[in-house]
Amino acid sequence: MIKKNFATVILLLFSFFLFAQDKKKDTIIKVDNNYITLSEIVVNNKLDISSFIERVKNDTTFYKAFRNLHIIGYTSLNDIRMLDKKGNIQSSLLSKTKQIRSGNCRKMEVLEQATTGDTYDDEGNFNYYTAQMYSGLFFTRDSVCGEDNIVKGREFSTQGLSGIEKHKEQLKMLFFNPGKKINGLPFISGKTEIFDESMADKYDMDIDLRDFNTISCYVFTIKVKDDKKNGVVINEMTTWFNEKTFEIVARNYSLSYDAGVYDFNVDMEVQMTKVGDLLVPALLRYNGNWKAIFKKREHGVFTATLFDFVR
Repeated sequence: MIKKNFATVILLLFSFFLFAQDKKKDTIIKVDNNYITLSEIVVNNKLDISSFIERVKNDTTFYKAFRNLHIIGYTSLNDIRMLDKKGNIQSSLLSKTKQIRSGNCRKMEVLEQATTGDTYDDEGNFNYYTAQMYSGLFFTRDSVCGEDNIVKGREFSTQGLSGIEKHKEQLKMLFFNPGKKINGLPFISGKTEIFDESMADKYDMDIDLRDFNTISCYVFTIKVKDDKKNGVVINEMTTWFNEKTFEIVARNYSLSYDAGVYDFNVDMEVQMTKVGDLLVPALLRYNGNWKAIFKKREHGVFTATLFDFVR
C-alpha cells in the first residue's frame, strides 16, 4: 500500500512538473491596453508584437481579397439554405455560376440551378435578406463595368443611406472590418472595437505559429472571457496571417448581440487562395440567425466554393 501511494505521489508530482514546464513556455506581454499570450515559438521568432497588432488593426488584405473578385473570372458553387424554427429547410438555392471578365466589365452566367420553397418573389428577387447579402458578394444580373480592386481611401459609410441599404453597409463593416467601431449601428457601435481601452478587460488574446494548408502562419486568436459575454459583439475571432507576407490566409469568427429591437448570432469561415499575385476567397461558410424589427426572423446557411480563376 505504501509503495502504491508513493508511486501515486511521484506520478502527481511529475504531472505537475510537466504542467508547470508547459506553462512556462507561454509569455504574456502588454501591448497598449491588451494582455497577449505568446507561444514559445512566437517568442523565439522575435516577432515585433506591437507592429503585428497594428497590422491586425489596419489590415486591408481581407477586404481587398473580395474586391479582387471584381477584376477576375471564376466559377462558383453556391449553396444557400433558409431554415425554419425547427432547423428544417424551407427554401434553398443550389447553383453553379461563372463570372466572365471582358475588357473592363464582368458578367455572370448561370450554368446550373435548382431551387425549392419561396427563394424568389414573383419578380425574381430574393425573398430573404441572407440571400440578398450573398448575391451582393457573388452574383450580378447585368454587366458591371468600370470597377477596380483599390481599397486605399475607400471607406465604408452609411451616410445618405437608409433602410435595407444602410443595414447592408453596416453588415459589410462587421464582415470586412471586424474589430473596428461601427458608427450608426444602434446600441452596439463601440462594442465592436475590440482594441479600445473600454474593451481591454473583456478578451483573452494569444498569438501562435502554425501551418494552415501547408502555409506557415501567425495565428491571432481573440476570445471573450466567460464573465464578459453580455457586453460584446465579437465572441471569438481567429485569423491566420501568412508568416512571410502577413496576408490573411483564413479567418473564422463568431458574432452575436441582442439589442431588443434586433438580434443576431452569426458564425463565418473564410479561406483564401492566390491567383498569381492576387489574394482571393476560395471558400466562405456562413451560418446566421438574425431578427430585425418589423421583419421576420431569418436563419440562413450558405457556402460559396470558388475555383477555376481566370485573370
